[in-house]
Amino acid sequence: MAAPQDKDYVTACGKLASALSISISSARRKVDLVAAKEGIRDNAGRLLVAQRLVLEAQGVAQESRQLLDVLLEAVKEEENYLGDD
Repeated sequence: MAAPQDKDYVTACGKLASALSISISSARRKVDLVAAKEGIRDNAGRLLVAQRLVLEAQGVAQESRQLLDVLLEAVKEEENYLGDD
């Protein structure tokens, strides 16, 4: 039988999965990998790693949205261009 998970940790992994558009198990593996690289073994430390990764992912997503908005703006001379297909 699997060990019960900490509710906050599972929630943070779920938010990370949603922010990165990956599965929850992939998000948990990502958190575990980062925690192992940093030498963190306790549950509280993994929770902090998960929360940090969520914040980083949300920041990257916001920057990506802003970049996409800039790229999708029409250039003045191409504003009324209609392609012929």
